Amino acid sequence: MQALSTAELFCRGLDEPPVLFEESLGARKVVLNRPSRLNSITFEMASQMIRKLRIYEDDHTANLVILKGNGQAFCSGGDLISNMCFMLTGHWSFGAIAYKKLLTLTYLIASYKKPLVCLIDGIVMGSGAGISMYGSFRVVTDNTVFAMPEASIGLFPDVGASHFLSKLPGYFGEYVGLTGARLNGATMLACGLATHFVFSKDLPSLEHALSSVDSSNASEILSVIDKFAQKTNTKEEDFHKRLKSINKCFSRQTVEGILHSLEKELVDNLTEKWIADAVNNMKSASPTSLKIFLRSIREGRGQTIEQCLAREYTIHSNIIRRKITNDFYEGSRAMLFDKDKKPKWDPPKLELVRADMVDMVFKPLEDDDDWNCLQLPARSFDLLDHTRSKL
Repeated sequence: MQALSTAELFCRGLDEPPVLFEESLGARKVVLNRPSRLNSITFEMASQMIRKLRIYEDDHTANLVILKGNGQAFCSGGDLISNMCFMLTGHWSFGAIAYKKLLTLTYLIASYKKPLVCLIDGIVMGSGAGISMYGSFRVVTDNTVFAMPEASIGLFPDVGASHFLSKLPGYFGEYVGLTGARLNGATMLACGLATHFVFSKDLPSLEHALSSVDSSNASEILSVIDKFAQKTNTKEEDFHKRLKSINKCFSRQTVEGILHSLEKELVDNLTEKWIADAVNNMKSASPTSLKIFLRSIREGRGQTIEQCLAREYTIHSNIIRRKITNDFYEGSRAMLFDKDKKPKWDPPKLELVRADMVDMVFKPLEDDDDWNCLQLPARSFDLLDHTRSKL
């Protein structure tokens, strides 16, 4: 057999569907299928998922939906590189359109009327979290790595993060969003981001068992997952010990206060690597992004998912329009394109980020004809409201 040329292999890769939709008995499966790009979500992928999920929701033969990813990642987030290229060669509103589609997908999942089981194996970050943290059942594994590292590229944890992170114990959500901390599956289960822990090797068997469930009854689905669920090696007292320190530091009213408290905590706990990592990550992130996220999550703690998504859309649009801050474009240059990992933030220090600058990011773009407030489709929460009982 003649070997395929590089060009032929490339073309075959382009022909591979980025999302697979499968039917297995009463289960409907949505499979992210860009393993070479860690299943990062494009505009077209989000559009396809919205169309199919709506069909499955109205399909009386579909008992549940399974969402998973192929390869070593569940989903690393939105396709920032392609979105940035569209904005740099076209108009900033291209990025807003793509982001609106992601928020629409997130909202559909958050309000889904049928049980949705997310099999989160491997990396889950950014928009990957947005489409999975609102699943009825969130199954993580020994391979799962969760993070919200947006502040490191001049963005802020979004796609519903100001809602689902604000519902975590104490100020754990502030810790996750401000530091970009990486959490394993066991920690996700301990803090409530996940509902179940299953060994990665057992996921195919779990998936097969779920396909045989003959109703949409949440208790029946729960009993199937429970048969595969495992206890983790994370000691509850260790998590609560860390949470105590996190609450002490991240309950401060300002980012400066949080960072100062962390540095003091590090002096007293030099062997605690997570504290040193938190300090270093915050010092290397965009100061403006950190202040935006702290305000966003604090507002999100008292708001609905609809209100959070609408606010995040406004913030995101202001950021990509870059009349207030250029940090997202600079962070993308340093981390995604040139990869020198030396972004030059402006302003470069927390104390130079004025309150009025942050205020402007939260205000609607009333002076721009290319922008409209986020309009989410009307959804009913009268049926299987799994998400809101868990978050």
